Amino acid sequence: MSEGYLSPSITQGLLKKLGHTPKRKLGQNFLIDANIVQKSLALADVHEGDSVVEIGPGLGTLTGALLNKGARVYAVEYDTRLYNHLEESLLPKYPESLSLIHEDALKAPLASLPQETALYKIVANLPYAISTPWLEKVLSEPNLPQCIVVMLQKEAADRFTAEPGTKSMGAISIFLNTVYEPVATHPVSHKCFYPQPDVGSVLLALKLKEKPFIFHKETKQLIRAFFTQRRKQIGALIRQHKDVPQLRDWQDWLAANNLADNLRSEALPIKAWQQLDIILCQK
Repeated sequence: MSEGYLSPSITQGLLKKLGHTPKRKLGQNFLIDANIVQKSLALADVHEGDSVVEIGPGLGTLTGALLNKGARVYAVEYDTRLYNHLEESLLPKYPESLSLIHEDALKAPLASLPQETALYKIVANLPYAISTPWLEKVLSEPNLPQCIVVMLQKEAADRFTAEPGTKSMGAISIFLNTVYEPVATHPVSHKCFYPQPDVGSVLLALKLKEKPFIFHKETKQLIRAFFTQRRKQIGALIRQHKDVPQLRDWQDWLAANNLADNLRSEALPIKAWQQLDIILCQK
């Protein structure tokens, strides 16, 4: 892919040629900074032969860079006009290296990646509106990516990497913290996109832990329910969920570990939530 695609004027010209107006609701802010593209590839340590999943390739700027590196790219694009553009511009050049599907990324979070693929990476300029639900779906996959390097809204990146006791702490923070280690966060100027987004952006790199702790579906549902009532204390939430008798055992564990009933969900350490999963699902 020519680096001309990374200039604002050529990006605008291409969009005009395609008759495409960037759709705010789909988070269509096209990357126009070659340094950020290369930074993404470096953080993911992309090498020839790597299997890489890309979400929302758009005009194909990052896609082209991945293909030029010799990666095998599995991409999913929701927008029909952009999908058609990629099908015409990139597939003929890389028929053996690019697998492209026209689908909602929430329905195909790993694009068309074959189930038998043992090792793969995710590198993407994520549509900001789907970042959290998409990541939750990835974390539910039986085979997790070695690393995830994604462009995110700063607010989402703050939630993903939040520590207990902070306002950004939430259910997704817990699910991610036990599986991935944040290895880099790189702020990205709004000038690196066309059109320029109204929010701050961050390039986030995550590395799979050697011994990831994966929560069961039932525990995830309960944790999400707790965090939808953030202002309530843990004791009140436990009493509210009388249909889950195992919560009494968890309450005893919290007390034994000097974690009081009057704490709120965001204040509990990660080990407390892991213990909840053990009590609910792993006995």
